[in-house]
Amino acid sequence: MLGENFGVKKVQTINRRMFIIGAAKLVVFTGIIARLFSLQITENKKYLTLSDKNRLREWRLPPIRGEFLDYFENVIAGNLKVYQLHVTPEEVEDFKYLMVRLKEILNISNNDFKKIIDQKNKQKPWETIIISKNLTWEQFTKVNYYLHDLVGAKPVLSVSRNYPFNENYTHVLGYVSEASEKDILNNEIIKSTHVPGLKVGKTGLEKTFEDELIGTNGIQRYEVNAYGKRISQLDHTDGLNGKTIKLTVDTEIQKFCNELLKGVAGSISVMDIYTGDIIAMQSSPSFDPNLFLFGINQDDWQLIRNNPLKPLVNKTLSGLYSPGSTFKPMVALSALENKIIDENFKVNCTGKIEMYGQTYHCWKKRGHGIVDLKDAMKQSCDTYFYEIARKLGVDRLKETSIKFGLGKKVLNETFNITL
Repeated sequence: MLGENFGVKKVQTINRRMFIIGAAKLVVFTGIIARLFSLQITENKKYLTLSDKNRLREWRLPPIRGEFLDYFENVIAGNLKVYQLHVTPEEVEDFKYLMVRLKEILNISNNDFKKIIDQKNKQKPWETIIISKNLTWEQFTKVNYYLHDLVGAKPVLSVSRNYPFNENYTHVLGYVSEASEKDILNNEIIKSTHVPGLKVGKTGLEKTFEDELIGTNGIQRYEVNAYGKRISQLDHTDGLNGKTIKLTVDTEIQKFCNELLKGVAGSISVMDIYTGDIIAMQSSPSFDPNLFLFGINQDDWQLIRNNPLKPLVNKTLSGLYSPGSTFKPMVALSALENKIIDENFKVNCTGKIEMYGQTYHCWKKRGHGIVDLKDAMKQSCDTYFYEIARKLGVDRLKETSIKFGLGKKVLNETFNITL
């Protein structure tokens, strides 16, 4: 009897354990089914997107910059096709060997070689490194000749800025150069468009109209493997070219002004008297902005920087000059406003005048004789305006000048100039 009870209890214990194990299996199995249902049905889109992100990758292409045209629609800042050499580290079997070979073939300096290695260490393996931004035809053909031994190197045809009239428009257009960290941080459009090697406006109208000129990126989408290596290109979307901007300048007059100023420091501005349009605006000496496109060499930079005639200064806009005869109408207006003179006020111009212990000369040595306001303005008689300025005084002249904007910022958005 005791043995039978023990056997029954043992069977019950085994059954209970089997039930618990079975129940546990059922719970686990149900959980797995529920999770699979969640992954496959409920969260399908989420994980499909994550999968695509791991499998698909986008590469942004450099945007094509807009052009500047003169009044007659000649291109004065455009884009030129250039040969470049690109390397994508993930596609290179032996990066060190490749770089040593390229150093020999292209005669890369030790300094540039170090920069390339540093860039490679900072970038992700699928990001392109531009080994050379502007290969000569000789270098391009040489690279292609040895291409079988340069696995991972890609000679490509690209686009770069070009200034066909060299130094003629430097201080009007400015120039472009590779975007700095400051450029990227201070401009949201540059930040969103930036790719390695992107060039942006540094000075002049290139900088002023940067947002309109920069354009939008093209996109290439690739399928990649688990290591991020490209397997195949899926599609390609072209970007939008930057805006083409037409100016009022006349290239022939601009070139003529440049010739007139050869070898001297100064500036010439030519304006349409009926519309106010700028026909030409030349500052001298100038320099070739094409030197900055691929990084100016030290010798050229020192030559420009140390020139005593200061070619980096835009003398039309930033030079300080006595206004000379252009200020005579302001003197006349102030004298009339303050009733110091009327239109019939006369001065006898003998060619000079004594004021405050000094002698001031008229441009006409023999003088203009007796002139009234109309004649003085017509003949630009210096003596007449010396005399009415003396009667007027500097304080009243200043008040009138301020009413006409002297001392206020003008063309602020474009050039940030103070009169």
